[in-house]
This record gives sequence, C-alpha cells and structure tokens, in this order.
Amino acid sequence: MLGKEKLKGHGLILLANMLFGINMPISKYLLPGHVSPEALTIMRMLFACVMFWLTSLFMKKEKVPLRDIGLLFVCGMCGIAFNQSLFVLGLSQTSPVDASIIATTGPIFVMLLAALILKEPITKLKALGVLMGAAGGVLLIFSSVHASNQASNLQGDLKIVLSGFIYSIYVVISKPLCQRYSPVTIMKWMFLFSFIVLAPFMFREMLDTPVFHRRSTDWKEVSAILYVLTGATFLPYLLIPMALKRIRPTTLSMYNYAQPIVASLIAVMVGQDTFSASKIISTVLVFVGVYMVTQSKSREDIEKELTAGK
Repeated sequence: MLGKEKLKGHGLILLANMLFGINMPISKYLLPGHVSPEALTIMRMLFACVMFWLTSLFMKKEKVPLRDIGLLFVCGMCGIAFNQSLFVLGLSQTSPVDASIIATTGPIFVMLLAALILKEPITKLKALGVLMGAAGGVLLIFSSVHASNQASNLQGDLKIVLSGFIYSIYVVISKPLCQRYSPVTIMKWMFLFSFIVLAPFMFREMLDTPVFHRRSTDWKEVSAILYVLTGATFLPYLLIPMALKRIRPTTLSMYNYAQPIVASLIAVMVGQDTFSASKIISTVLVFVGVYMVTQSKSREDIEKELTAGK
C-alpha cells in the first residue's frame, strides 16, 4: 500500500506531466512560425523567474548557504536552461513524433544516474518496469496518427536526446535539495540563474517577436504563449520538486510516459485520431510499468532488510 505522502507525490507528478503533454502540440504550433525557439525559451525563463520570486515574498524566508546555491546553479542549468533550450531548438527542427519517442528514454537515463549518484539499486523489477513503460510509450506513438509536415532531422533528434539526458541529471541531483527547501525557493534560484545565463543570447529574439509588434491581436497565438508560460512552465516546475520530495527519481521520471497518452487523448478529442486496441494496450503497459517501478526495492528498503538480518 502506498502511504498518503507517496500517493500525493504520484498525483503531483502525474498532473505535471499532463500539463507537459498538452504543451507539445501547442509549442509545435508556435514554433518557429509565430515565435522563435530562442524567444519562447527566454520568455519561459523570465516569466517563471518573476512569478517564483513574487510568490516567495508571501512565504517564510529560507536561508540558502553558498554550497547549496552552487548546487542550485547546476540544477538550473540542467533542469531548465540547457534542457529547455535544447528541447525547443530540437522540436523546431524535427518531427513531434521523433520528439515523443526520444522522450521515452528519460526514465532509463534517470535509473542509471540514480544508481551511479544516489546508489539506488537497479533491480530486475525496476528495469522491467522501465522497459515496459518505454514499450507502451513507443507503441502508443506509433499507433496514433503521426503524419507530420516536418521530416525527421538528425540534429534535432540529437538535441532532444541531450535535453533528456541533462534533465535526468537534474532529477537525480536535486533530490537532496527537495528535502531541505520549499519548491518555490528551489525554483526561484534555478530560474534566476537560467535567465541570467541565457538572456545575453536570447533576449533580443524575444523583443523582436512579432506578437509584440502587431497592431491587431491574434488571440489564438497569445493564448498558446500564455499556456506555455503558465501551464507548461510555472505550474509543472512548481509541482516537480513537491513530487520529488515524496517519491524516488526513477518513479518520478516514469510519468514521462503519460505525456504521449495525454497527447493522444487530445488528438482523439479534436477528431485527429481514434481509439484503438493498441492505445488501450499501450496505456496499460505504461501504468503497469509505473506500478512495477513503485514496487521495486529502494536502497532504503534493502538497507533495512540487511539491518534486520543482522
């Protein structure tokens, strides 16, 4: 049985990935015709930075020592600056199908890095669960309508792969910080560092974005940008550390597989796709995989068993 806190963690990360899943078709609509990849990236950094610092004014102040400021800088680079800029650049160059398939490698990266850095064991049950979830994600993508006006692009694909790997580093190394600080404290520093590093290269692109210079307002375009800033940046990045405080990194990363499920449901709702047996099978594979990873023994569980056996 899952404890109340762990169950809350599962719900939080599921919601975050649902928001990310909705973001993929919206970002693809914006890029690059309405907004350049660089402009959209720096908009996200600036908006979230301002929102998290404003929110922190209404919360209890947390003192962060210099040692942890350095770790927050690394987390900001891996979890936001390099991850987001590489992903957006990659998505603008390759097909959304490729991007979705490549995203299924995330939990594999996290599982391996958690073993190296946090000494989390790679049990047979955990490995099988990760692979089962990946199989479900790939099956779902291929069973959907995936004709794309944009062909695959090796450079774009490699950027998506690197984005996923760098984000996996963030998920693993930020775990200790999530135990010590509130999500708002963590994110206000991460987004501040990310904005400072990327602004010299991208701020001009944001100022030149057509939406800021048109006489008439394109509300579809504005709504899409607002969703990316709030629904796909501020809210999910608030939820991720809240979830990571309660569940293991590999378990958290498994919910990446919910993103193609959400995208597929949206396609069905708007009449771009239909339900099929393969979609049901793939969804079952994903959530069975999540369950298996959840049930696998953690480092703490194994240490308790060893202690009890002495």
